[in-house]
Amino acid sequence: MKFAFIIDPLNKLDPGHDSTVAMMEAAQASGHEVWVTVAEKLSIVKGQAWALLERVELEFVELIDDRWVAQENWYRVVEVTGRSLQEMNAVFMRTDPPVTIPYLYATQILDLLDPEKTLVINSPRALQAANEKLYAMQFPDVIPETIVSQDKLVIREFIEGREGGVLKPLGGKAGEGILFLHESDRNLNSLIEISTKWGKEPVMVQDYLPAAKEGDKRIILLEGEAIGAVNRIPSGKEFRGNMAVGGRVVKTEITPREQEIISILAPKLQADKLYFVGIDVIGGYLTEINVTSPTGIREIDRLNNVRLGKQVIQWVEEKLSVED
Repeated sequence: MKFAFIIDPLNKLDPGHDSTVAMMEAAQASGHEVWVTVAEKLSIVKGQAWALLERVELEFVELIDDRWVAQENWYRVVEVTGRSLQEMNAVFMRTDPPVTIPYLYATQILDLLDPEKTLVINSPRALQAANEKLYAMQFPDVIPETIVSQDKLVIREFIEGREGGVLKPLGGKAGEGILFLHESDRNLNSLIEISTKWGKEPVMVQDYLPAAKEGDKRIILLEGEAIGAVNRIPSGKEFRGNMAVGGRVVKTEITPREQEIISILAPKLQADKLYFVGIDVIGGYLTEINVTSPTGIREIDRLNNVRLGKQVIQWVEEKLSVED
């Protein structure tokens, strides 16, 4: 089979951390062709979704002294061609946020693919609709108390009387731009003004969960079922647990409460064709649903001696065989 991965520039990826590379390795190990491109190289030609594609061969990472180690030249390009993406059996949309207008254009190009012939992960229509912060608002019973607003008075009123609030830009990733707010902070008005671009863009503000000190759990879901989890614990004076800002990762288990949350999300995720998703849970509350390029595979694999990338590729193979 032929698998295409729409990614950020390949030479910018960290093969020891990036979940996309783990899936690419698994596809190659299963005998499939691995093709890569970037969103900027997508086109519409003769009414079809096209791309300038590179076929790559990978040198797999190795687990040495409890860390993934990659060779200096961990991939090589063996072919470059422009072709219809309809020739691919599966296309993985794995470009990192933010979800910009060009990103949305890329998903609209992918809309042209016939789902009976090419499986797109995740569904382009779902990526257009499912903002990683706002999508969680559809499940009010399992999220912390939350508002979305660009109004400074509304945000201040929400913060008052609380231990704190967590402000999140709606288009951010990897903890970027997330702020801890407290009513006693003399900079509170300025923080709100800067984050909302002086009242022009809404932000999410959630009740601060003290359990965040114990970790922000990332759970990987495959077609609505949990396949692995890792806990990310804030380090030093940092209140965010994201790996990108230095969060320490530790082995964890999925609790009954978290399984309950997953069972609530699953029907909607399946209906929207959000196949590969990473949810974030703090203290038994859902805080985000990551759908663009969820990460965590490498850390879960290392801590649990599993291979989630292989599991994903096997699921794709089964999905395609059923559709055939």
